[in-house]
Amino acid sequence: MPQRLFAHLTCSVLSGAGDDFLSMAECQYIIKHQLEALRAEDETHVPGYSQAKLYPGKSIIRRLQSKGILVQMFPLHDKEELKRLSFSWYRTVRLSLQPLDAIRRYFGEGQALYFGFLEYFTIALLPMAVLGVPYYLFDWENYDKYVLFAVFNLVWCTVLLEVWKRYSATLAYCWGTLSRKKAFEEPRPGFHGVLGLNPVTGRKEPVFPSVSRQLRIYLVSLPFVLLCLYLSLYVMMIYFQLEGWALSVYDEDPTLWTEVLTYIPSIVYAVVIEAVNLLYRYAAEFLTEWENHRRESSYQNHLVLKVLVFNFFNCFASLFYIAFVMQDMLLLRQSLATLLITSQVLNQLMEAFLPYWLQRRRNKKMIRKVLRRRAIEEKELPLAEQVRLEADMNTYLGTFDDYLELFLLFGYVSLFSCIYPLAAVLVVLNNITEVYSDAFKMCKLFKRPFADPAGSIGVWQLAFETISVIAVVTNCALIGMSPQVKAYFPESATQLILWTVAVEHLLLGFKFILAFLIPDVPKHIRVKLAQIEFESLEALKKKVNHLLVVFKLNRNGSEA
Repeated sequence: MPQRLFAHLTCSVLSGAGDDFLSMAECQYIIKHQLEALRAEDETHVPGYSQAKLYPGKSIIRRLQSKGILVQMFPLHDKEELKRLSFSWYRTVRLSLQPLDAIRRYFGEGQALYFGFLEYFTIALLPMAVLGVPYYLFDWENYDKYVLFAVFNLVWCTVLLEVWKRYSATLAYCWGTLSRKKAFEEPRPGFHGVLGLNPVTGRKEPVFPSVSRQLRIYLVSLPFVLLCLYLSLYVMMIYFQLEGWALSVYDEDPTLWTEVLTYIPSIVYAVVIEAVNLLYRYAAEFLTEWENHRRESSYQNHLVLKVLVFNFFNCFASLFYIAFVMQDMLLLRQSLATLLITSQVLNQLMEAFLPYWLQRRRNKKMIRKVLRRRAIEEKELPLAEQVRLEADMNTYLGTFDDYLELFLLFGYVSLFSCIYPLAAVLVVLNNITEVYSDAFKMCKLFKRPFADPAGSIGVWQLAFETISVIAVVTNCALIGMSPQVKAYFPESATQLILWTVAVEHLLLGFKFILAFLIPDVPKHIRVKLAQIEFESLEALKKKVNHLLVVFKLNRNGSEA
């Protein structure tokens, strides 16, 4: 309890001392940094906890967390600020952009960049959605039309990501995080090993051999991931057997019920995919924790790689098999629509409705008192009661799952949307509801997270760019399979393959040239950054010259 009260009171003092010189998120970041900077000097253990050993230079907060002594540490919600943010963000339906600056002031740059990317992605999908509706309504099964849609898809993927880089750089510059240097990373709370000396800091800390970590990765984690991919492939083949059985039943007796039966395997398979993805996520977190990474960034990179590889294979392997092995475009269209719609419905249930329901069940007694919103929102809750209430809320685990969902939706749109043009429309509708559901859960269902200063979306930018490269190959292959293109090579399938590969290489070259020609940072921001650097150097020169003059005067005075 004292830690939480101290953080709350300190943040209030900081935020009220400088007329908004520091945002609430920046105040919390400073407080967290200061708490994590508390280090042991002469103490050998935490008072009252002999098993929690300390040594000079050890972070006290991290030792308390790793030993389970400090269970929770979180900033409290500010009711007045949260109320203003809620009304401008999600409590009123309006055709306007999100208040990204207000989100950044309250939650930090990491959260604001996620919602900025979600908003940008939704707006960028509108041209494809507008084109997709007439394709779907007016004889879009004509392959000539889907070839044109595939070409538009290729250009759209590249321009989307390159323009986002410029937009995110603009946001980061306005928020002061564009040229922010990465801080020196301390060991993670869960990192363990033999006590040794850090050659960089000169402090004692756990040391774990890099060779042991690599052996765990390549001899345990990698085989486990490959085994999971094999099991995913096995489940996929079971799905195809069920799909074939349902189609045979429909062919024998084409009625309304048998037609509905043909959709059941795809729906069940979509539910299985979501369940398996969730189970694999827990396994990936356990393995990555067991690998014992020292830095949080290394832990996150390995976790992202494991999860992305499996989720990509698990979600898209069946679509690739239908498209390029079975070459059944009708089944591909049906499977894509079913997987996309089912995954969206499940995600909305899992992300917003289920946490809200669990929150109400967990806090039944407290909810009866606190959820009298009309009476309570007008009054100030006692601080102790607010701490107890928010301590029972779910912990926000970061933007990982949110970016992962957008990554999969981007894959559905960019890889196969030429086969099912309504995919972009469905993703736009999903993203609109996602904005409101994510805003609701951030403000009402989760503890307030500590701010995460960020200048970009990090490794997720590379993940989206990788999907866009795969999309070039996928769409070129779909174009090469169209009857109109095959008609140009009636006798030689080899020539068709060679021409398809050549076009694919040309488009990849065009994509990389386009990415090179579009600067990541707008020119006016590059000029401003150069001006700031120049002014900093000039100020440093003046300071050095002033110190030299003072030094010479002092030396002349002593000689005299």
